[in-house]
Amino acid sequence: MKRLELTLPTLAENLALDEALLEEAESTGDDTGWLRLWEYGRQAVVLGRSSIAEMEVAVADCRTAGVELGRRCSGGAAVLIGPGCLMYSLVLPHSTMGGLDVDSMHCHVLGAMQRGLQCLHPGVTCAGTSDLAIAGRKFSGNSLRVKRSHFLYHGTVLYDLPARQVARFLRHAPRQPAYRAGRDHASFVDNFPARRDELARAIVDAWNAHEISSDWPRSRTAQLVADRYANHAWTYAR
Repeated sequence: MKRLELTLPTLAENLALDEALLEEAESTGDDTGWLRLWEYGRQAVVLGRSSIAEMEVAVADCRTAGVELGRRCSGGAAVLIGPGCLMYSLVLPHSTMGGLDVDSMHCHVLGAMQRGLQCLHPGVTCAGTSDLAIAGRKFSGNSLRVKRSHFLYHGTVLYDLPARQVARFLRHAPRQPAYRAGRDHASFVDNFPARRDELARAIVDAWNAHEISSDWPRSRTAQLVADRYANHAWTYAR
């Protein structure tokens, strides 16, 4: 599997790059697979593809604090990212799964992530549909986008992001996993007890992503930014 460790300057570029990697794998039929690791340098809120900003985000508080909003190409609810939140993105062929069973995709990726991170903390569990947790507290939320021959699976791994900031900028998600049991963000979300370099190494090892690549779809990323990710209409779509 190829590894790309790259954080681009803007939120729009970073979100577009994930989709561009998926599109490139689709168009070329490359089954090698990608693991991308990145971490945005300032706090931002990323909406799911079908999220309604006013329902999931404290938009006025974000504007006051200068917290940028963006929208990704995959499903799920809004998340807060920034320093202390390691982002990972996987592009995998359907042949990895032997089919298009979405539940199996979740199990495959989260199972590998769980096993990889258990070397740092034995209490890591898969929780809900697409979370990773320790002692019932979520430290990783994930989502996916499925295309004809490949899928994108990406998510967050919190390791030093204050829960109070999550509570400040995010409202309760409209759909909540049963294990949350009605808890507020501060009682539900927690950081993984490890350093960033330890987390990155564990994820790389989990996916055997030791082939470092500096080649990425620059022109398609720029086009997606111009056409979609930098547009107010995309971010605030209802």
